[in-house]
Amino acid sequence: MRLPFDTTDPVLARAAWSRIVEPGDEAAGAAVGTLGPSGALDWLCHAAENPGALAPHTRERVERWAPRLDGLDIRRELDVLARLGGRVVIPGDAGWPASLADLANAEPFLLWIRSAVGVDLGFAPGGSVAIVGSRASTRYGETLAAEMALGLAEDGVAVVSGGAYGIDAAAHRGALAARAAPTVAVLAGGVDRLYPAGNEELLKRIAVEGALVAEVPPGSSPGRHRFLARNRLIAALTGATVVMEAGRRSGAISTANHAAALLRPLGAVPGPVTSAASAGCHDLLRGGAAVCVTSVGEVKELLLPVGDAPAEQPLLGAGLLDGLVEDQSRVLDALPARAAAEVEAIARSAGLSPREVRSALGLLELAGRVRRSGNRWGRVAS
Repeated sequence: MRLPFDTTDPVLARAAWSRIVEPGDEAAGAAVGTLGPSGALDWLCHAAENPGALAPHTRERVERWAPRLDGLDIRRELDVLARLGGRVVIPGDAGWPASLADLANAEPFLLWIRSAVGVDLGFAPGGSVAIVGSRASTRYGETLAAEMALGLAEDGVAVVSGGAYGIDAAAHRGALAARAAPTVAVLAGGVDRLYPAGNEELLKRIAVEGALVAEVPPGSSPGRHRFLARNRLIAALTGATVVMEAGRRSGAISTANHAAALLRPLGAVPGPVTSAASAGCHDLLRGGAAVCVTSVGEVKELLLPVGDAPAEQPLLGAGLLDGLVEDQSRVLDALPARAAAEVEAIARSAGLSPREVRSALGLLELAGRVRRSGNRWGRVAS
């Protein structure tokens, strides 16, 4: 099987992979990581001609990917992007967000970007924060989202969200009002598909003053499964995630879970205890996965380098365990005095689950009490 474009061109090959497979396909990511985008594409073309010779698990993947090879000419999608004034970036480009490497084999093959102002997705120097929440938001949540986004943007922090109704739209509007740092909408479909339709004018403005970003080509529809995959990008692109208002079944909780898994700082804004719209935020706070944030200043603290947390924070007590809640105290006490340990070893020593240990380590890291080196954690000398 021959494709009608130059498969040795890394941009064309990566763009083709973004059309062939669904976002976050780790098997495809592993193939591209091992063989390179061009080598993996050539392998797929050959394998599709004789799938019966493949091992069962490989054959299943090839049969899933091969149908999209038929009629594939990714240059058409690149032409559409060019007419929109957009561009693509691939790993290794100056504008590629290095933080996406934390996604490992689920890292996108490239990013399709629609921006009139050439937004740098590295978000230097002010940093970036994801503000996410429910589509079925309340006036309380929308007001706080807009005010927090406005304050962050005025301080040079880029605001990233998903372009959806509710909290997302409020955050984008607040950031745009600042006319300072850019706001970025990460879309589940192509950057030519301004979805939802009710936010079309808002998304057009973001394309002019900020950026629309997608990992699927123009023409791709925003299917439900793509929204869930998109959430990992929002978490990985940013230095911290804040859940503004979310019910227990909100997609924003998916973004929060991705942020926690990536060991990104996670904040949640409390709401009225009687409000189902804030129940997901309260669960994050109660479980220790997120820290309580109620102001722009508290959100900016999430972006501070390890060890730079303000001295007045209660976790910075004079004694080793002063000011710590039980899980944090047990984790810090379980760490070796002068060495480092992996999460599983800490969990065995502390008598906690790995999930509880990761949550406590994240808060201890924010407070400057521990630091990470690869997969190991150690105390910070006082």
